[in-house]
Amino acid sequence: MKLDRNKAILVVIDVQERMLPVIDRAAVVVSNVGRLIRGSHILGVPVILTEQYTKGLGPTVESIRNVLRESGGYEPIEKSCFSAHGCAAFETRLSELDRTQILLAGVETHVCVYQTAMDLLQDEYEVTIIADAVSSRTAENKAIALERLTSEGVKLSSTEMVLFELLVQAGTDEFRAISKLVK
Repeated sequence: MKLDRNKAILVVIDVQERMLPVIDRAAVVVSNVGRLIRGSHILGVPVILTEQYTKGLGPTVESIRNVLRESGGYEPIEKSCFSAHGCAAFETRLSELDRTQILLAGVETHVCVYQTAMDLLQDEYEVTIIADAVSSRTAENKAIALERLTSEGVKLSSTEMVLFELLVQAGTDEFRAISKLVK
């Protein structure tokens, strides 16, 4: 499966204020999620953002909210189930976008990201986990989740790899903008 910007959606799962202090390599995840959102905006790839139980976990971290506002708007889908695909508002948004490739980033890899990916895969979406833009409280939980996901058919990629795969060619204004993001 080759990624195609006309078929892809970036889904950012639960990068929330009260969750991040306990997440392994949280600063790296936040930085890469910001790059992915900016790159998606440049490439015309829609972004869906979820928030898990905001009363307890707070909103999405401010830096990501700011990037979303710069890129067209901060409109989170609040959920209480672990899998975003089990949430009616998420499913409605997916249906409206009518795309088949899902790029997943966020936390926690072994809970909400894992369950969302598995449900999307079961529903015949092509799912790619952006490995340097996901994490869990422990590196071990992340590693186990990624191993299980890949054994089930989910693809792994990285922030830079995804952006350049969606970009396709050099020498354009988009290329220059994406190149600035990854430096």
